[in-house]
Amino acid sequence: MKLAVLGGGGVRSPFLAKSIALGAAETGITETVFMDIDEEKLFIYGKIAKKISEMICPELKFSLTTDPKEALSDADFVITTIRAEGDKGRVFDERTALDLGVLGQETTGAGGFAMALRSIHTLIDYCEMAKLYAKKDAPIFNFTNPSGLVTQALRTMGYNNVYGVCDAPSGFLRQLREMTGYKDMTFKCFGLNHLSWFGEFIHDGKDVTAELLSHPDLYKSTEMRLFPKKLIELSDNLMPNEYLYFYHFRDKAVGSILSGAKTRGETILEINEHMLQEMRTIDIDSDFEKAFHCFMEHYAMRENSYFSIETGKMREEKFPVPTAEEYIKQPENGSYAAVALEFIKAVNSGVPTKMVLSIPNEGAMDFLSDSDVVEISCTIDKDGAHPDKIGRVPEMQKNIIRAVKHYENLTVEAIMEKNKSKAVKALTVHPLVCSYPIAKELVDRYAEEYKSYIGNWED
Repeated sequence: MKLAVLGGGGVRSPFLAKSIALGAAETGITETVFMDIDEEKLFIYGKIAKKISEMICPELKFSLTTDPKEALSDADFVITTIRAEGDKGRVFDERTALDLGVLGQETTGAGGFAMALRSIHTLIDYCEMAKLYAKKDAPIFNFTNPSGLVTQALRTMGYNNVYGVCDAPSGFLRQLREMTGYKDMTFKCFGLNHLSWFGEFIHDGKDVTAELLSHPDLYKSTEMRLFPKKLIELSDNLMPNEYLYFYHFRDKAVGSILSGAKTRGETILEINEHMLQEMRTIDIDSDFEKAFHCFMEHYAMRENSYFSIETGKMREEKFPVPTAEEYIKQPENGSYAAVALEFIKAVNSGVPTKMVLSIPNEGAMDFLSDSDVVEISCTIDKDGAHPDKIGRVPEMQKNIIRAVKHYENLTVEAIMEKNKSKAVKALTVHPLVCSYPIAKELVDRYAEEYKSYIGNWED
């Protein structure tokens, strides 16, 4: 079976390649193609990815291409990890929002809206190509941000083979398992992408939620470090996705960003540009270890500063800089690709498995429409993904989910209809904007900047 990765020249490509190579035999994948329209980055980060794959699974056929048709041709599965306009687009989005006093984070609020303007039309083009060249109804795993909103748009357009994937839920569960030693612990997740909550933690058939909440390391060694214990109590003891920080500490986040010299986007842009300059001086084929060290050293800078600009706090856990040999021996950590591979394995084998995906609600949460794409615990089997039924959702969570889902649906309608008024309404109702004058100004600026993606909008 063939797996196509669209956006294979991204900085995360070596991590994707490792997951795919480790899971190839179990999932039946015999060929993978990494495609990117940026030829230079493809033959740097994609080449590192290819070498990692060959070290782990030499029998897996691995190729690089700049041709989407070649990548998608007869593909059984597709992964999309696209960043239209690159890091510079992210910087523009952030600064535009911050100039108006609101958060510009790339997946939430104004920044997420701006990224959606670029991502949705880009993904529609690729989905159309997949219909022409990939296997019929080949599952498409969308990692492109804002993942939930993009997946909602694609599902609304009729691409019912698209599944939204995010590694935040699986990453948090991994942290909890490492903290407790409960390797088989499960949980229930519900909400929207980057707006979800976790509860019903089960280990060995017992509910261990109370034990977790009283664990001395919960607020130190996991993403709960971002939240005070009292807030979790007010949240009905449901643990929030780390991105809820931007909602519960909106003013603090904006103030912290503005007090620094650089935004997160500017920091990433600087790190990536410096890495690219160094990579241009290295012959990857003849000195792979040097290239890999350069890559991991710069990637560690990104990871170690994660959420630090917005919160003023550095992670206690430091990202390591291993050699290539050390890296391939490290266990899989539940990355984006690992989630997609678990899906493939369950569909092929018929053995049900649990995971978190962004898929249509289909009655899982009774206060949303069936077609609303939600981030939710699912059961995957030979018939696909089935959302777990969620019981009572507290009013606190229900209200914010409804508000942001309304924003998402309005944004999709605005983009599809080229309707500026709906776009303004979408940002006006978003909790992180919630201002008509600011929403109008944001839409005017973003619509002008990304006209090549969305065309001319009518008021």
